Amino acid sequence: MKKTIKRRALVDPGLSAKIHPVLRRIYGGRAITSALELDYGLNGLLAPSLLKGMDEAVALLIWAICQEKRILIVADFDADGATSCAVGVRGLTLLGAKCVNYLVPNRFKYGYGLTPEIVALAAQQHPDLIITVDNGISSLEGVRAARQLGIKVLVTDHHMPGQALPEADAIVNPNQWHDHFPSKNLAGVGVIFYVLLALRAALRQQAWFNSTSVGIGRVEPNMADLLDIVALGTVADVVPLDHNNRILVSQGLARIRQGQCAPGLLALLQVANRDYRQVVATDLAFALGPRINAAGRLEDMSIGIALLLSQDLAQALPLAQQLDHLNKERRIIEAKMKEEAFIHMDKYLQEATDQSMPQGICVFDESWHQGVIGLVASRLKDHYHRPAIAFAPGDGDILKGSARSVDGIHIRDALEQVSCLHPEILSKFGGHAMAAGLSIQRRHFDEFCAAFNRSIAQVSQEMMFSGIILSDGALATTEVNLELADLIKKSGPWGQGFPEPVFDGEFTIARSRVLQDKHLKLDLRWPDSNLHSEAMVFSFFNESAAIKPPQQGARIHAAYRLDINTFRGQNQLQLIVEYLDEGVN
Repeated sequence: MKKTIKRRALVDPGLSAKIHPVLRRIYGGRAITSALELDYGLNGLLAPSLLKGMDEAVALLIWAICQEKRILIVADFDADGATSCAVGVRGLTLLGAKCVNYLVPNRFKYGYGLTPEIVALAAQQHPDLIITVDNGISSLEGVRAARQLGIKVLVTDHHMPGQALPEADAIVNPNQWHDHFPSKNLAGVGVIFYVLLALRAALRQQAWFNSTSVGIGRVEPNMADLLDIVALGTVADVVPLDHNNRILVSQGLARIRQGQCAPGLLALLQVANRDYRQVVATDLAFALGPRINAAGRLEDMSIGIALLLSQDLAQALPLAQQLDHLNKERRIIEAKMKEEAFIHMDKYLQEATDQSMPQGICVFDESWHQGVIGLVASRLKDHYHRPAIAFAPGDGDILKGSARSVDGIHIRDALEQVSCLHPEILSKFGGHAMAAGLSIQRRHFDEFCAAFNRSIAQVSQEMMFSGIILSDGALATTEVNLELADLIKKSGPWGQGFPEPVFDGEFTIARSRVLQDKHLKLDLRWPDSNLHSEAMVFSFFNESAAIKPPQQGARIHAAYRLDINTFRGQNQLQLIVEYLDEGVN
């Protein structure tokens, strides 16, 4: 669908004149107003004590550690859940916990969160304390079931709470009511990391470390050693990279580049053909995150957690190769489902009485895989520029849905409105602003689709659906070089809420060719110049329509990123084209 390239509004960043003028412009477009916002030292992290419920959580954990109680971590089945679990297990062990185990529910059998069924399964391990990571804030019945069995519960989560909170012994969630933690964007892995920071501080005050009361000296651990995994989970969960999250990610990336990281991450980078010394946030997002997620989507996330807990590369490599195989299988399934989703949408538009696009998209196919529908929803959202939900069959008469949203529309709030108006058609739901999960009964599908469309229509504005690409402006030909590309790469971390710079300009196509039947490789000539740039348009051809590549001599307006293509040890500047419009006179 046609998009509009719009240049970002700039604010004066108030930064040193020594900073490259293009970088100053980039920061101005991201509302950076102080050099402090670009300082990614650990001393800039927000204090753990600012999180509501932290004192209760720490007291509970000190009781469990000092009394050598059995601790069981119950994790979500995505990359954030896996990294949260690994950080929890490793961190609590480093802090002196004697018995820490974990449980990852099979998403296809038990669903999401701490359900009563999961509690019954967990009870077989006789835990004294259950810690939820990246879930639990909506697990009212599950927490109640655990408490009835005499199991204490600590909920650590970052998802939006419902109207009632679980009756846990302690809750740490920056998005719970009356929490004044300045950053509401912590991922689940960030929340458990903060709990561990607060726990270490409390144990230090109690002279827990270097104690010889039991004949064993305890060394105070450096919790920053966990930041490689924290960085992975934060980027993979696509939470906004505010200043606090950028510190976590930047510090984690620095440790990976030095090789001071979990062997599992080195193994994943190896199977993904990435050089750990050059790793950036996009590698976490598009190389490591999907491979971890593949385990939870197709099989069992315990594979991913086992990888993150591996003690050496020899142990980690077979697990990384297994995840790589699952990810390839996931890609095949996703490609088929995505093609079918676009066919469904084309059919819908042909049969619609007014042939208008719904403001909230819902699609369902009997053959779809539950673990991949989130990716299909994301592709539909990206293509049609509006909230989308993809459904797959669940158990019995249940349909499982995964939702993705666009900027400006809080998808969980939209689902809550549907639930309030039609409580009989929405069985359960949960999530946050940009992504959510839900369950409905099959017979309510059409009714739900209509209610969801109305909910989106009430909170949306037409501009939200226009497919706007924000640009950091044009580059002069003198600025198009490897040095600037490298500077931008090193000035991250870039990601959600702090996007990698995109520029725009007009070009003439000197040559084009199709690669692998879906990508487009271009030779672009800059206007009024003899400068030529190699450019790639990935996934140019869309399954929903026959698209012809632009011809030689055509003039285009393109939005692009500067990239460095390394081949046989040689670096070459390359433009990665995000969008091109041939309608240039």
